[in-house]
Amino acid sequence: MIAIDKTLISDDLRTECFACDLMACKGECCVDGDAGAPLDEEEISILEDSLDEIKPYMTQEGIEVVELGGVFDYDMFGHYVTPLVNGRECAFVYRERGIAFCAIEKANKEGKIEYLKPISCHLYPVRINKYKDFDAVNYHEWHICKPAVLNGKKNNVPLYVFLKDSLIRKYGEVWYNELVNSFKKQ
Repeated sequence: MIAIDKTLISDDLRTECFACDLMACKGECCVDGDAGAPLDEEEISILEDSLDEIKPYMTQEGIEVVELGGVFDYDMFGHYVTPLVNGRECAFVYRERGIAFCAIEKANKEGKIEYLKPISCHLYPVRINKYKDFDAVNYHEWHICKPAVLNGKKNNVPLYVFLKDSLIRKYGEVWYNELVNSFKKQ
């Protein structure tokens, strides 16, 4: 475990390898789960403000869910999450060639919105547990990501390298450089 500022980072970010393989997993992390993707409170207003630009990329079922219940729901712990279609897949999922993708990210890539996607999605398979005085930054191992683990090992991509952009988005470049330097010393 490494401490940087107000974060405690699991050694798994250094020791585990990971590189998404969408052709193998088909984006299953956006489809299979018991709750939607975690949302920070400020992300809710961003999604609400951007919904008209995101809708053209969503499925009709996803649009109906957000029009009926809004852009967020609560998980069993009372935390904000994206809403689900049929209690299973994220309302913001769309498919191309049998692969699940994010309509929010598509709207961003098409230049319709500045917001990329929920930070929890960008950081996956890392999950942040927020405590009063610090964030715990941990690897979330899930069987559906087995192809990503194999791909990461095959290409020797440590988790912290795979997640460079998202970790910088969340904690900043200075933090990330300190993380890299700490891992190099181990």
